[in-house]
Amino acid sequence: MKFGPVPTDQALGAVLAHGLRAGRVFKKGRVLDQRDIDDLLAAGVAQVTVARLDPGDVAEDAAAQSLATALAGDGIRAEAPFTGRVNLVAARDGLFTVDTETLTALNAVDEAISLATLPHAHRVTAGTLLATVKIIPYALPGAALRGAMNAVQAPPLAVRGNRVKSAALILTETPGFKPSLLTKAQDVTRARLTRLGVDLNQVQTVPHRTDDVAAALTRTAADLTLIFGASATSDRGDVAPAAVEQAGGAITRFGMPVDPGNLLFTGTLNGAPVIGLPGCARSPALNGADWVLERIVAGLSITTGDIAAMGVGGLLKEIPQRAQPRRAPLQAQSGVAILLLAAGRARRMRGQDKLTRQVDGEALLHRAARIAVAADTGAETRVVLPKGHTARRAALGDLPVAVTETEDWAEGMAGSLRAGLADIPADAAGVIVALADMPEVTTDHFRALTAAFDPDTGAEICRSVAADGTRGHPVLFSRRFFEALSALRGDTGAREVLRAASEMVVDVPTPGQGAVTDLDTPEAWAAWEAGRD
Repeated sequence: MKFGPVPTDQALGAVLAHGLRAGRVFKKGRVLDQRDIDDLLAAGVAQVTVARLDPGDVAEDAAAQSLATALAGDGIRAEAPFTGRVNLVAARDGLFTVDTETLTALNAVDEAISLATLPHAHRVTAGTLLATVKIIPYALPGAALRGAMNAVQAPPLAVRGNRVKSAALILTETPGFKPSLLTKAQDVTRARLTRLGVDLNQVQTVPHRTDDVAAALTRTAADLTLIFGASATSDRGDVAPAAVEQAGGAITRFGMPVDPGNLLFTGTLNGAPVIGLPGCARSPALNGADWVLERIVAGLSITTGDIAAMGVGGLLKEIPQRAQPRRAPLQAQSGVAILLLAAGRARRMRGQDKLTRQVDGEALLHRAARIAVAADTGAETRVVLPKGHTARRAALGDLPVAVTETEDWAEGMAGSLRAGLADIPADAAGVIVALADMPEVTTDHFRALTAAFDPDTGAEICRSVAADGTRGHPVLFSRRFFEALSALRGDTGAREVLRAASEMVVDVPTPGQGAVTDLDTPEAWAAWEAGRD
């Protein structure tokens, strides 16, 4: 192919390289005919940049189409070519697979050929863009196209449909094990399988003993068996993997370099796959079990090498439900901090600042901070203020509180949370998130929450409940939830964190209606003040 500027009257049959406007629009890639030449000359265009194909060259669209046809395997369809590009899309839901060696070889044939894809073993739905073939110049030498086609001995791209239709789940329990944890594990596992098109058609709950799990395995009749232990698997000889071998199966891999998900194991029994789920799989959040499940459901074998390769990209986001947080807690912790959120703009107060409003001769913000300090929860009280808000800063007076000023106050509660949590002392065991506009919250509220807080028994979120049973504020969060809280955005509060960790939430009765009494409008203030008279 020859590329470059030529006199316009010599450009007949060439491909226009750069779009231009000369009386009318001439789009890039247009093959110039005699009318085009005449119009360009009439418009005073004496020279144009064109590409002219040599004998044996293949036009960009035709070359891209040929390659796309060779690349697209089962479950993939090629769209129509345009400007040297063909997009490959999923024709069904499934697991997208890539022969990476073939892909690399193809991209090395000639710099004019480009093939970009989604990652190997990526879960997709019908219509998802999987790959794009692009011929970079306007034509490809015939020899280059033949070399590329020779590099593709078999289609390297495919979308594998569901090969596993049914699954069995074995849950184990130990004395005193919370029933809610069994329910949570079953519900989350069912949802995870349903998303993959798999029916969970058998669930057994047995004691956490090797003999009992082995007996349950002999009773399963499904394409896939999952084991969810009450206690984490810590060795190949532990209860669940030992039970697989006792039942006549084999363990192929114990442990994986994906976090969360380290304690997963894989095996086989009677020719069907067995997966020992890690404790983090009680959360719907992405973890190593998802990667293994997606491959097995698609009918891919999982070798120890496959799992070893998952370490690249395998450091996933921390989830608060893990039994042992990735960042080990400090040996000595100073207590529970109080984070008093006082950065809201009070839009519904029609210009009034409710936090500087007087309650019994004291600014509401000063009152809330004074009560928090008096609760003496073993760590600091920190107040989050809007940056530069001198009136609220002054309202705190000489109270022994720490102050965080945030520029993200206009975002809402999440902005204040992020700013305040970033400044909480590293040795605090947790934090009580409190709202400064709740005038009936007392020291008894804070003390009730700290009394209920017991990470050893799973009481890691303690939520205030008013006398009428309505849930409200303040709420105490264990340190393990700081990352999840800091990831929140907008003015939604921590509802998503509470929902995801429901088995760790303890509702704590608190005095009166203080947990739900917040004053957001002048009318609410007037009614509250009238009710106190």
